This record gives sequence, C-alpha cells and structure tokens, in this order.
Amino acid sequence: MSLDSFFELKKHNTSPGIESMAGLTTFLTMAYITVVNPSILASAGMDFGAVFVATCIAAAFGSIVMGLHGNYPIAQAPGMAQNAFFTFGVVLGMGNNWQTALGAVFISGVIFVALSLSPVREWLVNAIPRNLKLGMAAGIGLFLGFIALKNAGIVVDHEATLVALGDIVSFEPIVCMIGFVTIAALSARKITGAVIIGTLLAACIGWLFGNVEFNGIVAMPPSPAPVFLQLDIAAAFKLSMVTVVLSMLIVDVFDTAGTLIAVSTRANLLDESGKLPRLKKALLADSSATVVGALAGTSSTTSYIESAAGVEAGGRTGLTAVVCGLLFLGCLFFAPLAQSVPAYATASALLFVACLMARSLADLDWDDITESAPAVIAAIAMPLSFSIAEGIGLGFISYILIKIISGRARDCSIAAYVIAVIFGLKYIFL
Repeated sequence: MSLDSFFELKKHNTSPGIESMAGLTTFLTMAYITVVNPSILASAGMDFGAVFVATCIAAAFGSIVMGLHGNYPIAQAPGMAQNAFFTFGVVLGMGNNWQTALGAVFISGVIFVALSLSPVREWLVNAIPRNLKLGMAAGIGLFLGFIALKNAGIVVDHEATLVALGDIVSFEPIVCMIGFVTIAALSARKITGAVIIGTLLAACIGWLFGNVEFNGIVAMPPSPAPVFLQLDIAAAFKLSMVTVVLSMLIVDVFDTAGTLIAVSTRANLLDESGKLPRLKKALLADSSATVVGALAGTSSTTSYIESAAGVEAGGRTGLTAVVCGLLFLGCLFFAPLAQSVPAYATASALLFVACLMARSLADLDWDDITESAPAVIAAIAMPLSFSIAEGIGLGFISYILIKIISGRARDCSIAAYVIAVIFGLKYIFL
C-alpha cells in the first residue's frame, strides 16, 4: 500500500514532502519537552537520563500511533500540566514516592483506554462545563508560571508573606528572563522553534559563564533501567489515591479532547456537523501512549497544541505525526545536550507556556457569575495550593454549590455532580 492511499494524501491536497516538512515543524516547536519533562520529574527523585529516554519513547509511540491509527497530524508527548501535577502535587505535595505516582498514571491510562473504547467517551468529553474547562486550563498555566518563577529564583519563600521577590539582578533570574523574552519575541515574529531557541540561548549563556557544566551533544542513549517498569500499581490503589487518579484522568481526557478539536478545526478536518471523525481512534492513541509512557517511566502523555504549527506548515494527515514521532526517536542520542540544560533555562520555556495557557481566562462567560466564579476559583487555587488536583476539586464543588443555591441545579451534568461528590468526600474523610 502506498503512502498516498494509506494516509489519503490526495484527498487532503497534500504530499509526502509537505507532510514531512510539517512533521519537522511540529517537532521543532515541541522538542523542548525532551529537556523540560526530565527536569521536572527529576525534582520528584527520578533519574534525568532515564526519564529523557522514557519521554522520547512515549512521544514517539504516541505520535506514530496517532498517525498510523488515527490519521491525524497531531503529535504527542508527556504533558506539561501532567508532569507538574505528578511532581509537585502527587510526590512533593502529598508525600508519595514516584513509583506510586507512576502507578496512578498507569491506572488512569487504562481507564482512559476503556473509556476510549466505550460509547461513554463522547458523553464524558461533553459533560464537563466549558467554562470550568477554561478555568482549569488557565489555572494549570498559572501553576506552571509559578513553578518557573520559583525555579529561576525570581520568586522565593518568605516567613511572613509566604512568597516574595528574589534577587532578580542575580545571574539565574536574568538569564531566565533573557530566554523568556527571546521566546516571546521570536514567537511574535512567527519563527519556528522559538521555544527551543530561547531555551538553548539561556543554556548557552550558562555554559559560557561557567555557571553550569556542558556535557556534550551526542552519545548513546542513557539506560532506561532506573525508571523502566518501576511503577507501583498496588500502592496506587490506596483510597487516598482515588482523587489523584481521577484528576489525572480529567486533565488528560480534556486536554486531549480540547487539543484534538482545536487543531482539527484549524486544519479543517471536522465533519459536516462540526464533530471530530475517528474520535475513538484518536483517543485510543492518546490513552495507550499514557499506558506505555507509565511503563517506560514518565507522566501522562497527551496531544500537543504545538501540532498547530505543523498544520500551518501544510500538515493534514497522520504522516505528519509519524515523521514527528520518528524525530523523537532520533532525539534519544542527544541526552548529553539535554542534561546540560539548567533549570533556569527550562524555566524560560515553562514561563512562556504559562502565558499561552493563561489566555483561556479571556474566553470565560464573564456575564454569568455562576459560570465564571467557579472557573476563577479553580484557576487561582491551583498555584496557591500548589496542586492541580485541589484546584479541580474546589472548582467542581463551588460550581455545583453555586448552581444549586442560585436555583440552576439543572445546568449541572451528572458527571459534574459525581466528580464534586468524590472530591467532597475526599476533603471530609481523607
């Protein structure tokens, strides 16, 4: 079978050359995750080199399966929201070890696979209020921004005020802001790979001034053994982990669904009724990648909004995602370069991603306080509680209570009631 017939290239008015260039474009816009994800998970006590391998494997597997099975130009990799929740919420925040957290990722992935195969998938995707989804997305962005400022030393702890401004004229905060400003400026000029360029610029400054050691560029991939198959599934079945698994599932499902719809809309791939064709296959690709990623040793894998860059470059079929996945496999040999990038350089990328995600607040229905208030509660609770799960929980509980007291209980879906009750029981009994 030819590439044209398998991916329906002529039907989508594209070619192998266009799709390959689109795949390269998508890869360049999201290659930063091969550095940032291991850096974040290393804070949870995981081996950087092993997580680097797991990140590349999960991204390659998810992207290739999405391309071959779903035939969408949408690449995948461990998500920024998911790795932050994994490290700062489940491990550092709740005191679990990373093996238990990986077990929770695996369980949430298996549940996601089951949902993807069942008729429940459309019901679940449409069950959560739109405004609450926007608030969650913005809250995750604010949380990532807080982590970025903390990692760069721009924000520090304070006994009286909890947080305070750090020494912003010291080396690391200055270099972080140089990287961030570069990323934002290059993005404004529509330059492909702006995030990785800005991150590497910040890292290069650190290398030149001897602030961090440069370990080289190319080498054989590190051993995956320290994290490969190290998940503790049994520990993840503890009662206290129920809301963790639920939070992981919610973030993954709606992050994926939102990205699929957004990118497909831009690529004009929706059907006549405005729905996503082959939704089952697309969700199955994403969910199976989360399961494989957990086994390999990384947090949940999701579809990347950066895939829109490949769509702008002409990508319309799964061949774009396959090319991107193959490039992630090639990344396995650049571990020394990834290990040489300091935390304040990756903070530049985190801060930029935070700015993009915070834009969701602009789309809230501000004229309806029963919709906007819970969304804002979810958004501000995530960074201030240092937990994505707590933000989700407080958002759902406040949403249900405000709707009931205002006489609009019927606005809430059954799924919203169920999620609010689960979180409520968690706060009362755990």
